[in-house]
Amino acid sequence: MHQNDQMTPNQRLMAFMTGKPMDRILAIPVLVSMSGQICGMPHSEKRASAENEARCQIELYKRFGNDLAIVEYGLHGIGTCLGSKASNTYDLGPPALLEYAIDDFDDLDSLDFDKTLPENDPKCQKHLEAAKIVIGEIGEEVSCAVLIAGPFSAAFSVISPEKLLRALRKNPEGVHKLVRKCTDALKPIYKAFIQAGCMILFCEPMSSGSVISHKAYVEFSKPYVAELMAWLHECGGMACYHICGETSKIFEEMATSGGDMMSVDNRADLSDVVARCGDKLPILGNVPPIDCMILGTPDDVDKAVLKCIQDAYQSPCGYILATGCDLNGNVPMENIEQFMEAARKYGKYPIGPQNWE
Repeated sequence: MHQNDQMTPNQRLMAFMTGKPMDRILAIPVLVSMSGQICGMPHSEKRASAENEARCQIELYKRFGNDLAIVEYGLHGIGTCLGSKASNTYDLGPPALLEYAIDDFDDLDSLDFDKTLPENDPKCQKHLEAAKIVIGEIGEEVSCAVLIAGPFSAAFSVISPEKLLRALRKNPEGVHKLVRKCTDALKPIYKAFIQAGCMILFCEPMSSGSVISHKAYVEFSKPYVAELMAWLHECGGMACYHICGETSKIFEEMATSGGDMMSVDNRADLSDVVARCGDKLPILGNVPPIDCMILGTPDDVDKAVLKCIQDAYQSPCGYILATGCDLNGNVPMENIEQFMEAARKYGKYPIGPQNWE
């Protein structure tokens, strides 16, 4: 347990979920892509072994006392299993896809989705092992989650974004067929991580209003998200649902998709999210990852944390302080330190103006 806390993250989470008093607000800087920094590793080295990935999460927790350790299945796992090719050199963030498993929706039936099964995928096995190491070493104090794509975003790892987006209008049947296959492929993967003891960080960046319309979200994304949410609950899991970018037109759709918590990007107006969805489920967000956490100063971080807490601490179903997305690139360690210390200062229970006036 961090020296400046009075509860472990697991004790704090249990109190949050049962409506009991806590020492401070739950605070989750999303430390995944940049996690190698804590051990002096580039992203590629961090992802090279289960031991490396686990060690970085463990060291982050020991230093900062953040309320969630996070391993990484990632956004491209389905596609790379099926033949999509990722870049070999990546130091500051996840690898980019250079080639896609199929060029045309007519090629979909040629893909062997059995390759995506956890027992057939060495990369999935590696991340599962990382989760087991993390849980074995620090799991009594802090929960572990896995960052993983939702079905619509997983589809974008199989065929190029340009072709998929064009097909939303020209070949909707092909899109539905691909997203259906991705949904079915993700079910055993989700189940494996849940059985390992992980929460699901259910990430759907390609469902953003910055990418697709509200109509397309309702047709091609939400039904499959809702199905997967129901599935993971049947498996005994818990999920936090996150969509990057502009989501103001789909706040209510996100909140009724079956997730246990809803995370919003820093482009979202947090007070608006609370007003529209705070009575439906807990809200997470949304300190700016780039302008604040990466490019800002500790003072910028302090101010951003305070504003988020002021905007959302009275959310009816509860609020969890978090960054607006995963942290990529070179993140100053002092900014993560300040994120947590500001959470302890402004988010001390009982939260109220006495903490900042």
